[in-house]
Amino acid sequence: MQGAPGTGKATTKTGKHPGLIAWLLLLPMLLWLLAFVIAPTGILLFASFTHADEDTGFPVYQQATPERGTLTFDNYKRMMLDDDGHFLRTEDDALVTNEPDGTERVTATRKVTVLAAPYLRVFGFSLLYAGITTVLCIVIGYPVGWFIGRTREKGRNRLLMLIMIPFWISFLIRTYAWITILANDGLLNGLLLQARFVREPFGMLYTPGAVVLGLVYSYLPFMILPIYGSVEKLDYSIVEAALDLGASPFAAFRRVIFPLTRPGVATGVLLVFVPAVGMYAISSLMGGGRSPMIGDVIQNQFFAGRDWPFGSALGITLVAMFAAAFALTARLRALAR
Repeated sequence: MQGAPGTGKATTKTGKHPGLIAWLLLLPMLLWLLAFVIAPTGILLFASFTHADEDTGFPVYQQATPERGTLTFDNYKRMMLDDDGHFLRTEDDALVTNEPDGTERVTATRKVTVLAAPYLRVFGFSLLYAGITTVLCIVIGYPVGWFIGRTREKGRNRLLMLIMIPFWISFLIRTYAWITILANDGLLNGLLLQARFVREPFGMLYTPGAVVLGLVYSYLPFMILPIYGSVEKLDYSIVEAALDLGASPFAAFRRVIFPLTRPGVATGVLLVFVPAVGMYAISSLMGGGRSPMIGDVIQNQFFAGRDWPFGSALGITLVAMFAAAFALTARLRALAR
């Protein structure tokens, strides 16, 4: 840069750098990240390239046989391919029709191509459940966040308190409460039978719908709160100006309100989608293991399956998915600004 007149010295613009006190204040957090995030992830990554001990299932680097004495990609191959080494396979899909007497008859068959590896299908179902959960949380949470953000401060604090009350109760207690509500002899079926909406109890528990319901219930506050934060900071005079200029309420929402509150939606998507992919307690308790998610498979590999290296490979893949989701969300937030 050019120097100031009459001085002949160059001037530069330098940013502020953190001093020693700032680094000392950050030191506990950095040590926590090193001990509980970076180091465990590194151990998990190394274990994913090892072999499982035949007796304990623990990661073993050196085996008695020379061919198993080096690091290997076998765990990732097992995750991506089936036992025959196929990524895709073709199956016969039968078309079934119901006869008047109640019997089923196969009328035709067709060839369909499906993923061969069962673990990839579990990843796909986990992404599907997390995606449905995220969409439902946006649909339900956006109006709630908007209403709270536009409420007067006294009523706003009360509404926020209502949103936070479920966190005062243990997660497992809340999940078991939903099991009691959705059971065949539970509260919901009892009310429906009493009101004569149904003639007999119907199964709501241990279904994919129950899993999605549990996920939405657990993560809905994490969508409402970021949206509320964006709505609270919204300058409503811009919306009024759009309406005064002839924009319809829908047009004002689409072109003014939603773009200005998109950062809150992006943050909510990150807070809901990422943990929902790896959740396993809800799918185990409310799904009964019939709709397993990747978290259930990882937990099973470390305990019942006794194959820690393969469980580590699944965990590293899940971490990579988290990183991809975070990068995509950060990109969307940058575009929203």
